[in-house]
Amino acid sequence: MPTSALPPSFQLLIPAVPVVVTGARQAVILTPDGELETLALPEAARRLRGERPMVCHLPNVAARLRVPPFMAYDVLELFAFVRPAQFCLPTIGGLAVACGLDAPVSPEDCAQTLVQVVRRLLQELPQEARWSQGKGRGVAWAMTRGGWPWGPSVLAAWGEQGEMPHSHRVLSGMRVWEHLPEFSEHAPESPPGNAPVDPAEARSRLGQLLGTTAEDRPQQADFASACSAAFAPRHVEGEPHVVLAEAGTGVGKTLGYIAPASVWAEKNEGAVWISTYTRNLQRQLDAELSRLHPDPAEKARKVVVRKGRENYLCLLNLEEAINRLSHTPALAVPLGLMARWALATRDGDMVGGDFPGWLSDLVGRAQTIGLTDRRGECVFAACPHYTRCYIERSVRKARRARIVVANHALAMLVLAHGGTLGGGEEGPQIATRYVFDEGHHLFDAADSAFSAHLTGQEAAELRRWLLGSEETGRSRARGLKRRAEEVLADNVDALDALDAALAAARCLPGPGWLNRLTEGAPNGPTERFLLLARQQVYARSKDAGTPYSLETETAHPVPGLLETAAELEHAFDGLLAPVRELIRVIGKVLDDEAGESDGATRLRLDSLARSLDRRAVQPLLAWRSMLEALQQETPEQYVDWFAVDRIEGRDIDTGMHRHWVDPTRPLAGVMADSTHGVVVASATLRDGTGDPDADWKAAEGRTGASHLPVPALRAAMASPFDYPAQTKVLVVTDVRKDDLDQVAAAYRELFLAAGGGGLGLFTAISRLRAVRDRIAAPLEDQGIPLYAQHVDGMDTATLVDIFRADHDACLLGTDAMRDGVDVPGHSLRLLVFDRVPWPRPDILHRARREAFNGRAYDDMLTRLRLKQAFGRLVRRAGDHGVFVMLDPMMPTRLHGAFPAGVSVQRVGLAAALAEVRGFLGDYVRGSR
Repeated sequence: MPTSALPPSFQLLIPAVPVVVTGARQAVILTPDGELETLALPEAARRLRGERPMVCHLPNVAARLRVPPFMAYDVLELFAFVRPAQFCLPTIGGLAVACGLDAPVSPEDCAQTLVQVVRRLLQELPQEARWSQGKGRGVAWAMTRGGWPWGPSVLAAWGEQGEMPHSHRVLSGMRVWEHLPEFSEHAPESPPGNAPVDPAEARSRLGQLLGTTAEDRPQQADFASACSAAFAPRHVEGEPHVVLAEAGTGVGKTLGYIAPASVWAEKNEGAVWISTYTRNLQRQLDAELSRLHPDPAEKARKVVVRKGRENYLCLLNLEEAINRLSHTPALAVPLGLMARWALATRDGDMVGGDFPGWLSDLVGRAQTIGLTDRRGECVFAACPHYTRCYIERSVRKARRARIVVANHALAMLVLAHGGTLGGGEEGPQIATRYVFDEGHHLFDAADSAFSAHLTGQEAAELRRWLLGSEETGRSRARGLKRRAEEVLADNVDALDALDAALAAARCLPGPGWLNRLTEGAPNGPTERFLLLARQQVYARSKDAGTPYSLETETAHPVPGLLETAAELEHAFDGLLAPVRELIRVIGKVLDDEAGESDGATRLRLDSLARSLDRRAVQPLLAWRSMLEALQQETPEQYVDWFAVDRIEGRDIDTGMHRHWVDPTRPLAGVMADSTHGVVVASATLRDGTGDPDADWKAAEGRTGASHLPVPALRAAMASPFDYPAQTKVLVVTDVRKDDLDQVAAAYRELFLAAGGGGLGLFTAISRLRAVRDRIAAPLEDQGIPLYAQHVDGMDTATLVDIFRADHDACLLGTDAMRDGVDVPGHSLRLLVFDRVPWPRPDILHRARREAFNGRAYDDMLTRLRLKQAFGRLVRRAGDHGVFVMLDPMMPTRLHGAFPAGVSVQRVGLAAALAEVRGFLGDYVRGSR
């Protein structure tokens, strides 16, 4: 902004410190007097000792310098303060674009651009609204007192001078919840109608959404027509209308199902839940729904993005953390940034919303993501922030919305609890129609939702939920007594049951349980059981020294384990009895005082009873069943095993696990009980064996449709893309996949041949890291930045955002990243797999392999993974891409993963490089 527009009180205070930009080989340092130096990374690390330099993304800089994180002026922290809840790529180029500056083209430019970004951000501060400046000053003073290096510069920009205000005034500036609006209650919604959606209505609505200038896509109109069948009135209880709809990439399935869903919602004044698996699709849905409701105010009323409580900032957690600042002033830095974000956020969503994912990497998860209600400790109406709560506001909006966008985990929870959200505290959800996009993930989502884990972490979490924090001054955990005592204070029976439950909860693992197991000194029946389970795992593992997790069957238990399991089962009975009695007493109170107690009290009591059932009774019943099976046999529908979970060779958990052999059985059960109509949509529902009926049966088996009483309607629309002309598939035959030098050389040369734009997928983190270390520097020498999951100190979503924005960058990730990458255009033009992504042969997979046709099951899973990965290459009509497999052992029966007409060429590396250059050369040049 022009200097003349700045107020007289403004002072520009740019720290006189070195600016550091790191690469794969070298670092550029811009000294305070303007000199530029280029140093090798080890020399740069030595030069910076004792300095507090200016950087962009300190964890990434420290990782490249191979030093622990150090004190620095991180410009991203300044950006998060000045522009809270605004998107920015966490790179110097990203900061430049966000601030309206030219993107730098060299490391030297980057260093100078970083100083310009600081200047631009500080100049913006005086332009904030006056009320926002008032709150911001208090936050800035608190952060300055906590040691925030940017504090003096921020205060100077606001014209703040003199001594620090009194601590009371400083902390009052952090109390941002006082300035949030309160929600209002509304009368309950009426049940929805049952009017059907005619296919012609779906096509007509689709035309309205697309507008008159859209290209004609008959497949999309056919898809919308097919989906309308799920919105017909249900004829028989327990028999929902289910449509399995596969739409190839480019068909436009999102608008295709929004069309009939929105017609049904309007005609019947009810809600349709649209569930996705990945955050990317949630963001895409949110954008597409603006076509349905162009007016932002109307869209805010009729469309809600809904997630579980663990995704939202808890204001009570924030307040309690801020109240401890007098003892831990350094925490004012992350908490100050959280306070600024809390006032600016659209909805308080910290996972996929407008919270910058990179901020947790900078200032720590404990004071950012850790402030969500991840442990189910909400006190609901007893909370002083209840009427301002982001979660409760979202819940109330969802009750009145016509389209609710959710994720599979939350949708499973809703269905499993008969149409009420977790704990029942959020009231009835009367949705009868669901759309599951990314339906190929339903099997995995159900597997997670319907499994049980008797592990140290899970059991310790239950103890913590019941007893609260047992470590003075180290936790915000609120126990059951605090949540329940106020509303049960006059009921002796309830208080007796509460006290008995809390006493019995001490059978669960307490603080320090993992260390005690490691030392062989368990405390209590649960820890004794876990110690023996751990012993069995280690005793029967082929390689206990591996850095990976370990597991073994539960059969033939080690001496003493059965006796300890019986002891633990008895202890769980002792905990179940008072918890159930407490639920019974609460129910009696609700019945006896139906006409006397106020609504808030009744809500708290009902929420408490439902939470006790879901968080205590249901897990304890599952654990008892698992312990009983040790004495007899595991029921045939389940798989049980013992495991020690590890991260890089360090034990983090141990215990017993139970999964359904086929988790779509319980999924189908809750679908039949709770829904009238369901659309399951995906670009990769069917297998690729070449047998159409077998491929559809695979889709029915993976989605639960095969277990429903009425057959699902099948619909498939082919992609409009010309895959034979737009893609190539190469299998490289002369690279030894067990020789990481050869694998790394192949990745390097392929990425160079494509001029960047490459995504490398790996079946093991260790292989990813080894390849990254070998190729980062030579790629950087050719102007190709390389980013890597598990290396760069950034979360996966941030890495994908950076990759998407840079046409010449390359990205390495694990096989699981294939679903999180939605990168249309030139930024992704080459995809390289290090090995065939066969499923991991663990105990659970072995049981499923036996149940689902042996080798054919392995092949199906692998084809689906390859199909999903291949689908990343072409997202728009003009996209081109090459798929490369560096595993010469890839069998031809997996070729069905690729679209019809796409030939799989088996070639040597030299020929593959020539193919990549020839096929992508003109395409890349045309994008420049």
